[in-house]
Amino acid sequence: MHLISVNLGHPQLLPDKTTTGIYKSPVEAAQISTLGLVGDHIDDQEHHGGPDQAVYVYSAEDYDWWMEQLGEALQPGTFGENLTFSSFGPAPLRIGDRFRIGQVLLEVSAPRIPCATLAARMNDPQFVKKFRQAQRPGFYARVLEAGQVRKQDPIEKIAAPTHCVTLVEVFNLWYEKAPDAARLRWVLTAPLASRARKTFAGRLQST
Repeated sequence: MHLISVNLGHPQLLPDKTTTGIYKSPVEAAQISTLGLVGDHIDDQEHHGGPDQAVYVYSAEDYDWWMEQLGEALQPGTFGENLTFSSFGPAPLRIGDRFRIGQVLLEVSAPRIPCATLAARMNDPQFVKKFRQAQRPGFYARVLEAGQVRKQDPIEKIAAPTHCVTLVEVFNLWYEKAPDAARLRWVLTAPLASRARKTFAGRLQST
């Protein structure tokens, strides 16, 4: 497992005249702080970024799948990820999994929930639905240890216990209209990002 690409975003206008940092370009290396990659633009800070969602990660295996589905070549950074891993490994990703990349230690905190900005980036109004159905959300991570990462750095996975909720289970639960209270309580035992935790806690109170 190694780091395929390091990607930084710069402000860019969408057709609706809103600004976004989803358009990212590869760089050789970047410094990562507890708030993400230094120099990366985050426009909508209400819904993106912050200590619990400091870094977004996608994999080359996911890119391979999408390129087959879409019939077109996609470059690292297309999905707006900061880091592109060669793989996430054979085991399901879990909230609490950790990845060591040189000096940096990341902890998986939440799946990506697609929005209209992603659809605009992909030039496809139906892409939010396609992304949801694909169940390949990639993950947001908090930065437990800051430092520099560089393209081709090796990656070590430190797996969370197998009883911990998987990333896809959290992703699917997000879309359930009437989630079971016991499942919500179980998910809330995981080290979720604060936005996801607030959402699931609110849904638990209303069950």
